[in-house]
Amino acid sequence: MTPARGGRRSSVPTMERHEHGAARFGGEGQAAEWDARYREREGAMWSGRPNGRLVAEAAALAPGRVLDVGCGEGADAIWLARRGWTVTAVDVSDVALGRARDAARLAGVVVEWVSGDALEVPFRARSFDLLSMQYPALPKAAGEAAIRQLLGTVRLGGLLLAVYHDLDDDHRRHMKERGIDPADYVGADDLLLLLGEDFTVERHGVEPRLDPPPDTPHIADVVLRARRRAGHPPPSSPAAL
Repeated sequence: MTPARGGRRSSVPTMERHEHGAARFGGEGQAAEWDARYREREGAMWSGRPNGRLVAEAAALAPGRVLDVGCGEGADAIWLARRGWTVTAVDVSDVALGRARDAARLAGVVVEWVSGDALEVPFRARSFDLLSMQYPALPKAAGEAAIRQLLGTVRLGGLLLAVYHDLDDDHRRHMKERGIDPADYVGADDLLLLLGEDFTVERHGVEPRLDPPPDTPHIADVVLRARRRAGHPPPSSPAAL
């Protein structure tokens, strides 16, 4: 484990990947799991509307390059592209990306769709003005290095916007009954601890969910907004996109 803000330690493992989690939490395992979820419905799984918190936070930003992590069926990416952003959107599910591409064609916008695990795709360091992570499912088993590499894609002065469901005990118990343990995934507090001195945290806390879908049990979000400081060298990376 790595010491972080306030002397606390990240619960994300420092090794590249737990052996016992590789099958489920590796790219192929996640892809199969999410493809199966999307195939459970003939139509769209999500509402087709951009996430309200992203709309509220990004509406006043000058368009630049954005990486949309876990883009799903593409609503956020399409909204950003309509507002003039150059959008790269990544998702582990080819089923979701197929729907996203169709939606983008109907909307008349151009998005670079990337099929893969956001923690494995070698995006170029310091290449995005905005890193958008709306309700991401990033497995802790990927290890700190992979998550830091993703954070390293934010340019100097660029913005990280990560939004998570604020889960109470009932929500956590319900998810565990479905075979999903929230403790296996990187949460807002975990991400905060991995920012280190590279970022200035502008907001971190629980806020009401903005424009939620009808009948959702999730009415509050944990919002983490942080801006990359100048003067910190990027992490080394392999040949990148």
